[in-house]
Amino acid sequence: MDNIKSRLSLVMGYLGAVVGAGFASGQEIVQFFVSYGIQGRKGCILAMLLFALCGGLLMYMAHRHATSSYQDMLHQLMGEKASRIVDLLMAVFLFLGLSTMLSASGAVFYEHLFQPKELGILVASVLVAIFLFTGKRGLIKSYNILVPAKLVLLLLITGYAALVVDGGQVETYTVFICRQEKSWWLLSSVLYVAYNFALAMVVLTEYQSIGSRRDGIWGAIWGGGLLGVLVLFNYLALCKFLPNILHYEVPMLYIAGYISPGTKVVYTIVLWVGILTTAIANAYGFAQRFSGFTSISYSFSLLITLALALPISLQSFSSLVSRVYPLFGLLGIIILVVLIAKAVKEIVVEMVSSIPNR
Repeated sequence: MDNIKSRLSLVMGYLGAVVGAGFASGQEIVQFFVSYGIQGRKGCILAMLLFALCGGLLMYMAHRHATSSYQDMLHQLMGEKASRIVDLLMAVFLFLGLSTMLSASGAVFYEHLFQPKELGILVASVLVAIFLFTGKRGLIKSYNILVPAKLVLLLLITGYAALVVDGGQVETYTVFICRQEKSWWLLSSVLYVAYNFALAMVVLTEYQSIGSRRDGIWGAIWGGGLLGVLVLFNYLALCKFLPNILHYEVPMLYIAGYISPGTKVVYTIVLWVGILTTAIANAYGFAQRFSGFTSISYSFSLLITLALALPISLQSFSSLVSRVYPLFGLLGIIILVVLIAKAVKEIVVEMVSSIPNR
């Protein structure tokens, strides 16, 4: 029973970090998968495999080297000098990611609640501060509370939209939306996993002390598989409503409203929880590093972080997603390549050393 609990806790951490505003809104899926038409299906399946593989390898390394922070993990993977550079770039990514989440909150308020965008940004900032004021304990506790409800509702609504709602328009509009570089679906899928995994690493390493190595590895694999299912459901649902969804910054809310007004209300809650969980991960990671860089207390660093993120969050949500995420996806690719190479090497060494000498 404790094994299952440990694995599910890690699944919640993985999903909480990745399934944020960009994902739940549908904006990420549109830009990284739907925009490639039919080829996007292959990208969804590839993303599922990469999430599961890289999550399992990360937890293997975290338990093998007893690392419980992403800074220590970077040091193990890249060495002292290179890890410092990547750590600095990661800090920038976390800060911009937080700004993007706050901007998403503003988009939800403006487009679907008909309230000022600034109000949505402010409310999200206050909630992030409340959840994270106790640090790591608040991070894990908030995920164990918020993510299960988000996951169930997200699976029900996106699954229904993907499998039940009438559609069939993806073939018609493939030429309309598909970029000329159709073969780039592969790169787009890898970029999507890479930038998301960079954030997931911040959260997953914090779970190293929870459960055994086996539980950690399998929990990450389960989480990666579930992420892949959600990506595929979102892709199938969004394709059915082309080209209408291209005019919305939060296209999944448009689909939920098409199903029924009540579904739209429920999905608005799901989206909000997604915004909060990813904003929590970004804010926690950056505030932790800001505190280390400046020697300012964590609590005060958290408040400074949120205050600095406010001006950037006033920009367009879709604009932030399209400009910021692919750029840091390149950084994520470096992390993924190094992680896979190092982990596979250590697994081989461990297997060879376990073979008894004759």
